[in-house]
Amino acid sequence: MPQLLLKTHINAPIELVFDLARSIDLHMLSLEHTNEKAIAGRTTGLVEKGETVTWRAKHLGFTQELTSLITDVEPHNYFADQLVKGAFKHFKHEHFFEQQEDGSTLMKDIFNYTSPLGILGKLADTLFLKNYMTRLLEQRNKTLKDVAEDGRWKMEGVTWNG
Repeated sequence: MPQLLLKTHINAPIELVFDLARSIDLHMLSLEHTNEKAIAGRTTGLVEKGETVTWRAKHLGFTQELTSLITDVEPHNYFADQLVKGAFKHFKHEHFFEQQEDGSTLMKDIFNYTSPLGILGKLADTLFLKNYMTRLLEQRNKTLKDVAEDGRWKMEGVTWNG
């Protein structure tokens, strides 16, 4: 089971980063290139524990739907989502937030997944899927960082509770 670990330093308060990371609107903005849309469950605003989100996007040349359940929310330090239905056999995405002494936030993503198709899935992980998933998470985190740091979160369409 591959595990991806990303660390992103964001020059913004932990409360803002935590809410932006839970924002459906920001998620769609960050993955515009895949035409990712929330189509069922929570489709806008901030995800909360117990909610589901069904996403439709084009990945690796195929339009796919994936439903995840928000399994944990611990403001402003942690939240997690887990696959309910989709192309993966399993995934869990954990989001950790640490306030830094200078007022910035360290955001850590841990993404564990299991590809379908047994040995073929493991081969796909090695050949391209692990890199593809890493680039997707990096793109999402870059957009979150940019929006938090340049003030775009104040614009209509990017939800923040603060």
